[in-house]
Parts: sequence; structure tokens; C-alpha cells
Amino acid sequence: MSLSPKEMVAGAIEIASLPEVFLRVNEMIDSPRYSAADIGHVISRDPGLTARLLKIVNSAFYSFPSQIDSVSRAITIVGTRELRDLILATSVVRVFKGLPNDLVTMDDFWRHSVCTGLAARALAAKRGERMVERFFIAGLLHDIGSLLIYRKIPELAREALLRCRHNDVPLYRAEQDIMGFDHAAVGGEILRKWKLPEQLQEAVEFHHNPSNAMHFPRDTALVHIADVIAEAMQHGNSGDPRVPPMDENAWRYAELNDDIVVAVMDEVETQFADTMEMIRGEPTNVVANIH
Repeated sequence: MSLSPKEMVAGAIEIASLPEVFLRVNEMIDSPRYSAADIGHVISRDPGLTARLLKIVNSAFYSFPSQIDSVSRAITIVGTRELRDLILATSVVRVFKGLPNDLVTMDDFWRHSVCTGLAARALAAKRGERMVERFFIAGLLHDIGSLLIYRKIPELAREALLRCRHNDVPLYRAEQDIMGFDHAAVGGEILRKWKLPEQLQEAVEFHHNPSNAMHFPRDTALVHIADVIAEAMQHGNSGDPRVPPMDENAWRYAELNDDIVVAVMDEVETQFADTMEMIRGEPTNVVANIH
């Protein structure tokens, strides 16, 4: 039975929707009728989310000089759209929480994802981008398609992983050979289903090949470079333990010099443990890897 990325996502109950509070906040941000106080009130109704957000804004992720003790204060300092992105970050981990998986550990998966998000955010900040949280989200979600592949077609996923590891080919190419598509294409479809911005969709869908991004090649290139940096830092992986090949056009699209890599890696290392804890909330169950 052959599946397309769209068919895989259409039939996936586990990704049917994001939490109601994210959808509501997203709707309110796009409407001029609601103030920051209104948005803060909706967020505050969810004590668990409130605690996670306050933990984030008081962590090394931001390094603010003084304690932030309320959602309304967090909105004032961080901004409504940025806070929405952080809600998305903590929500997605919970959507896929407990996904049964004997191909790669969930701990490794999220460690690599968080590292990529932090690297993308740092790279974006280096080139003076505004609202850099969207780059953190793009990096965090770049391999999200892998989780659905592991759930829905585990035998083909296993075959692709073993081909990647034993034949020294990138995982996405092994997936294309075996399935006819890769995790990046599935990830793009998931983000379309969630109605997330096109910038995020493209950055995820083309993160291995930013030259193929039609509208946002720079955003996509930043996530691509971040993915390579994260693999080099060896904070987990999402199935492929190799450092992926670099698109030859990536640095040109990103409009950055490669001499910033060391500074970016230092910044990521400073923020990694704190961010990992705040995104995950609690330790993730670890399962056996393929050998």
C-alpha cells in the first residue's frame, strides 16, 4: 500500500488538533478586538501552561535581569506573538507525548529538536531578524514528520533507518528511496493541517534542501544550517546519527558568514539544559535504539 504525505497526515488521529488554548490565543492575536490583557486571561485559565510559560521567560532562554511573575507581565516583555510561539512549542511536545517508538528514543529526538531550535534562533538573532521565536519553533518542529512515520509505517521507517546507518546515506534520501517521500515532506503537511504560517511550513518541508523553498529560502536556510550545527553538537538525533550534508547555497541564502558557528554553539550550550527542561516538562520515557 502506497501512501502520500498528505494521506498519512489526513488519517492521523494523534495530530488531529493542537490544544484549544493555543487555537484560541492564535485567533485572538489575529483580531484587533482583543488586548494583551484578554490574551493573558485566556492563558491564565490553564495553570499548567501558565507555569511552563513563566518558567520559560525566567530561564536562560531569555536571561531577563529580573523575575517575571505573571502572564500579563510576560506578554508585555516578550510580546503576544512570541508568547504564542512558546505556547506552540510546549503544546507540540505534549501532542506527541508517549508516542510508542522502538526506532529512536524520544529523549534523543527532542534533544536534537531543541538544539536545532536554539541554533536557528541564535542564527536569526545574528542577522538581526525580528520575532526570533518563530525560528526556534521551526527548528523545534523540523523533524516532526519522523514521529508520524514511526507511528504509521514502522517497518518502512526501520528499513530506511538501517539503510541510512549501514549504507552511509542521509536518512531523508533513504526514506525517499524506500517510501517515495521523506520526513520533511510529512512535517510540512502536519504544519499545513495545523494551519501554521507558510514560513514555518516551508522551513520544515525544505529543511534538507533550502534551494527548493519557493517563498522563504532564507528562513529555510537558517533552519538547515541549525540542523547541521545541532548534529555536530551531538545533543541527540532524530534517527540519523550523521551530520547531514550542507546545501551549498545555504550560507548565501542566510546572508551570514560561517565564522559565527562557534559563537552560536556557545550560546546554544548555555541555554540547552534549561530549554530542554522547560519544553519537555518532565523526563521522557527512554526506549531501546536499533543496533
